[in-house]
Amino acid sequence: TCPLAMGLEDIAPLVRTVEEIPEPITTVIKGNIPSWINGSFLRNGPGKFEFGKDNFNHWFDGMALMHRFYIHDGEVTYSSRFLRSDSYVRNSEKDRIVVCEFGTMAMPDPCKNFFSRFLSRFKIPKATDNASVNFVKYKGDYYVSTETNYMRRVDPQSLETKEKVDWSEYIAVNSATAHPHYDREGASYNMGNSYGKGGMLSTYLPIIPSALPLSLCCVTAAIIPSALPLSLCCVTAAMSENYVVFIEQPIKLDLLKFMLFRIQGKSFDKVMTWEPQYDTIFHVVHRHTGEQSKVKYSAPPMFTLHQINAYEDKGFLVMDMCCGDDGDVIGDFTLENLRRGPGEEMDKFYNSMCRNLPRRYVLPLTVTDDTPSDQNLVTLPFCQATAVKTGCGKVLCTHEELYDEELFQYGGLEFPQINYAHYNARPYRYYYACGFGHLFSDSLLKMDLETKKLKAWRHPGLFPSEPVFVPAPNATEEDDGVVMSIIITPRTEKSTFLLVLDAKTFTELGRAEVPVNIPFGTHGVFNEMQ
Repeated sequence: TCPLAMGLEDIAPLVRTVEEIPEPITTVIKGNIPSWINGSFLRNGPGKFEFGKDNFNHWFDGMALMHRFYIHDGEVTYSSRFLRSDSYVRNSEKDRIVVCEFGTMAMPDPCKNFFSRFLSRFKIPKATDNASVNFVKYKGDYYVSTETNYMRRVDPQSLETKEKVDWSEYIAVNSATAHPHYDREGASYNMGNSYGKGGMLSTYLPIIPSALPLSLCCVTAAIIPSALPLSLCCVTAAMSENYVVFIEQPIKLDLLKFMLFRIQGKSFDKVMTWEPQYDTIFHVVHRHTGEQSKVKYSAPPMFTLHQINAYEDKGFLVMDMCCGDDGDVIGDFTLENLRRGPGEEMDKFYNSMCRNLPRRYVLPLTVTDDTPSDQNLVTLPFCQATAVKTGCGKVLCTHEELYDEELFQYGGLEFPQINYAHYNARPYRYYYACGFGHLFSDSLLKMDLETKKLKAWRHPGLFPSEPVFVPAPNATEEDDGVVMSIIITPRTEKSTFLLVLDAKTFTELGRAEVPVNIPFGTHGVFNEMQ
């Protein structure tokens, strides 16, 4: 239902290799950067897309480039560094791609004989430590993370690379997500996957303050088997005050086929399949006891990477998230597709993709054998979502759309953020996101859940990063603060700027212009400094 795009511009300059800027450089301030903002806006994302004559295939594959905008007394400096991961170092030493990434299979060493190169195809490739997705915080330390079992501690001021952390040394997982949750007591919560004879197991990982090296202590609270045998499922998690919900989506990787495709030299993204004949399953686990609900909550097939918020209300668990109806979209973000020139082919490709839109699911938490079947169990007056008991211990959920038709003009939304410090796992009204009128985000949006209306910042040729909300000192209302985003453009060289919006009015307060090129990135955080 989104209008068809016509005349989309070239965005190839947003996915090209750039140079790092390790020493801070000054920016030019236009307007006013509030003097109460004191800290670092940290961003992560791919920044190098080739080594020698070898080129990466997928946007996710680019080597991690970390960015820091340091803000103090209304002034801003900028610096950046490549993460010195093992992947980056080994690729650099060989001047070719020697470590497999999501969409790129490393070729055997040409210096080896034919027999050695042939046998190397039967070896399971080691996971990459190219942590290009996010900045995460565990007990005061900052790490950069990706969706494997590795992350790297980094210095949030100098952006220097520190020691590598292997999750599997703390708990039996093969990978962990790049999107942890945090509670108000200082604990962090993440989720990992283990691959065994029966397929995938989702493992719930509370990360609690401890005296162990690297400040990590992992406790297994729940182990949840995959709904499909011998398959790896795409799983994300939402967290409320008392519950963690594992969202198992019908994006599957057949472990036996994966071994076959490895022999054929095909990458990880080529063996993931969208299986819409299966439902989405919500596995509900008590956050404090690890007890898994005996109720099987399900919904029609959908795809989600990013949750907006989740909270409990009068015996119901309310979950808001960005959803799409086609899980194949992940594999579509190849560099070849992103570098299509402007014209009919670019428009056709964009128009063929699904749009991610905000949805609300509501899970009744008091379902028993005596709960009536075939009627809506959701009684919250503000919710249009439904939940119907369909059999013994089974509840089918249908979502509520959290938008009106105006959102279609912005191509749907992704990269949602809230006033996390004060409203995470609590009832809330506002969230901020990127609109996707192009393959990359081309607008910033403020969404009002009460009215389902939006406010937008959008200018032709400008592509914003994920918005990050920073609350004002002594704030009394949910949207008292600013929203920050990095704005890049393919139209003009070295015309990047940090944008600061008033979160309440969604109007520009100021910007910090910096003469550098920054590729389109993924996630970021604000590191407040006292």
